[in-house]
Amino acid sequence: MSVASPLDVEDLRQRVGVAVDGFLARQRNYLDNISSEVLPMHGAVSDLLSGGKRLRPAFCYWGWRGAGGANSPEALTAAASLEFLQACALIHDDVMDGSDTRRGLPSAHRRFASLHRGSEWLGSPESFGVGAAILVGDLCLSWADEMLMDCGLPYDAIRRGKAIYDEMRTELMAGQYLDLLEQAHGGGSRERSMLVVRYKSAKYTIERPLHLGAALAGAPQTYLEGLSAYGLPLGEAFQLRDDILGVFGDPKETGKPAGDDLREGKRTVLIATATEHATPEQSDQLRRGLGDPGLDLDGVARIREVIVETGALQTTESLIEQLLERSLEALNAMNIDAAAREVLTGLAFAATRRSM
Repeated sequence: MSVASPLDVEDLRQRVGVAVDGFLARQRNYLDNISSEVLPMHGAVSDLLSGGKRLRPAFCYWGWRGAGGANSPEALTAAASLEFLQACALIHDDVMDGSDTRRGLPSAHRRFASLHRGSEWLGSPESFGVGAAILVGDLCLSWADEMLMDCGLPYDAIRRGKAIYDEMRTELMAGQYLDLLEQAHGGGSRERSMLVVRYKSAKYTIERPLHLGAALAGAPQTYLEGLSAYGLPLGEAFQLRDDILGVFGDPKETGKPAGDDLREGKRTVLIATATEHATPEQSDQLRRGLGDPGLDLDGVARIREVIVETGALQTTESLIEQLLERSLEALNAMNIDAAAREVLTGLAFAATRRSM
């Protein structure tokens, strides 16, 4: 391709940013008319969405284009609405995990706790922060729906897309609960961890955005099935890569402190694999370190060593490659627009290697 990233084909990333900013500008005016005191809610969303890879809108848009949809500003607006669903998921996820940062900035609940503390208001800053963040996440969920429904596409197209969108939201919330459950249980098998991967991340990151774009374009069921064969293994590989970065990633790239997933006690496929192959001493190190909010860098380094020594890192890397291969084979077998095939191929490599 003639551009540095498949996300930038047809200036998609920039156009999604313009659509999001325009929507936010209109919402700011509406909130200001309610009360200027609610504008910090807008600021939190605006800052969170000021960057980002725009990955979900890209898969939605190219699902549309692959089904024969035109280069349409209305379809792009529909795709851009997924940024607000993503914002909702991130904000609520940070509350549940007690995360301090997101994309290099204070997470929403920490941001509002600081606002409370700095204003010397009554009550607990932490409780205020959590409450405000939940409301901001809910607001993003509402805005996602509003942006999709007002995208300008014909009613029949929106009705088809809304059915997919409703399923996607239900799957996402169910996946989030399964993630909480795994942490409460103290982790389980790789099969249980993969179930969380599928519903918390894989489907709403890639498969369902593809389906949304295809449904908006009126694609037949066979096309959606082909997109599933491509998108679901790719979504799983994407999340497995995210799990590796959560332990081994550079904070400058991930926007979160080194080893934050370990402090939060995330029961990932990576951790499940390490646990299954750990010696008693290694199991003890995992048990003591995982979920310890005070885990220092030495503790992070010890758990990293366990993950490497048990072969969990290499096993997960191999699984990513297997899933990527399965995804690309499915894409190559599809009857799909040639330009969309090229971009979706590029997105598959970018998503699993994070070269975006």
